[in-house]
Amino acid sequence: MTLFKKHSGLCTFLVLAFIVVICAYDLDYSALDTFSWGTFLDTLKQLMKPDFSYFYDGSGEDVLSLILLTIAIAFAGTVIGTILAIPFTLLSARNLWGKHSIVPRIGKFILDVLRSFPELIYAIIFVKVVGPGPFAGVMAIGIHQIGMLGKLFAEEMEKMNEDAVEACRSVGANSVQTMFYARIPQLMPIYSSLILNHFEIGVRSASTLGLVGAGGIGAPLIFAIQARNWDKVSIILLSVIVTVYLLDIFTGVIRKKLK
Repeated sequence: MTLFKKHSGLCTFLVLAFIVVICAYDLDYSALDTFSWGTFLDTLKQLMKPDFSYFYDGSGEDVLSLILLTIAIAFAGTVIGTILAIPFTLLSARNLWGKHSIVPRIGKFILDVLRSFPELIYAIIFVKVVGPGPFAGVMAIGIHQIGMLGKLFAEEMEKMNEDAVEACRSVGANSVQTMFYARIPQLMPIYSSLILNHFEIGVRSASTLGLVGAGGIGAPLIFAIQARNWDKVSIILLSVIVTVYLLDIFTGVIRKKLK
């Protein structure tokens, strides 16, 4: 036992290396037979020549219009997810229910189910339910965000400092009053930061939902890839990268001010 503790780092490394080797052994490498460095380099050269005329042409189907639609889908989905995550947070936080431990267990189980499926699966379902278009993407992101934000909100609620809550109770405040005067003021900066972070994640997710007809930039991207229009693929990918980068800067500034 002492020897294991002394070499625990080495043992962990060996176990991880063994897992990697086993996983690598099970992979199918037959596709390497058709791999061509010439094709790869040719594709890379074409990706280095983005078609800037496709960025904006006033048609409503250009990159700029679809990027703005993608951001709108992510924003609307995050708003829906945030609003609907609040009741699940109240249901899932253990410190709000005392001895009634079954209630937060049920709440956390529901949140586990909601976040078990990626947005793409929800998008496929909602495209069948409400038809193709941005609304399906909004609902897909919103439902997934309920599970993610609800879990994070509940965890922050559970580990918050209870001193302010006890102070409010000592002067006769009820549960609703302690929530508004003790809990929310402490949690709001953290919750705001989590919401902004998941809005960024939502933009990245919304960029792929168009692959299944849920609006955004994903559909033109997959069509351009299938048609081997690498100049259009390049400008789309470049636009997504710049958009995510600018949103990261913007939300980062807001998060710093919230602290």
